[in-house]
Amino acid sequence: MFKTIALASALVLSASVSAMAADAVYEVPAAPVAVDAPAFTWAGAYAGVQGGAGWLDGTFGLAGVGSAKQDFDGGVVGGFVGYNWQFSNGFVAGIEGDLDYNFNEESAAGIDIGTDWAGSVRGRVGYAFDRALVYGAAGWTFTNGYVKGAGIDENEVFNGWTVGAGVDFAVTDNLFVRGEYRYNDFGDKDIVPGLNADLDQSVVKVGLGVKF
Repeated sequence: MFKTIALASALVLSASVSAMAADAVYEVPAAPVAVDAPAFTWAGAYAGVQGGAGWLDGTFGLAGVGSAKQDFDGGVVGGFVGYNWQFSNGFVAGIEGDLDYNFNEESAAGIDIGTDWAGSVRGRVGYAFDRALVYGAAGWTFTNGYVKGAGIDENEVFNGWTVGAGVDFAVTDNLFVRGEYRYNDFGDKDIVPGLNADLDQSVVKVGLGVKF
């Protein structure tokens, strides 16, 4: 009788241990599955602010008198908006528009001459080295030229072309900084009858942008 009870107890104990062992194996959590972080992309819309310095050269021709040159150098501040498309091979294409204010007025004989508002619409082509985007850009540009003083108050919008290059660098997935050089040829136009102005400008800018 004692042997029967002992054998039965041993069987029950063995079954219990086996069940606990099975439960213990079953409850071991599965190893986490590695998930690759999505690769950074320049694709999408963006906007930002920019500022820098501009060196504008003006050639002024007065009918029957001759011509003279004047430099208009000063600060530039403004903003930009654009959209990029990025391809699997790393190339990036986009379109961008900007609007700046130029502080480059010069005065002579009581007359103020300069340009104030300027802007452009440009196509951009570049290559992305991960978070660094090196690009070139070209397109249409304009600026507002004016002459004020001595009974004169005239404004004329000059239209021309622009070309340049720069680098955008993404500090975070949504924030990037920019450095850019641009050459603007605004063409020539008569600001007042008999006074023709031919304007071109070099600009160096830095910017801060947000990618949406």
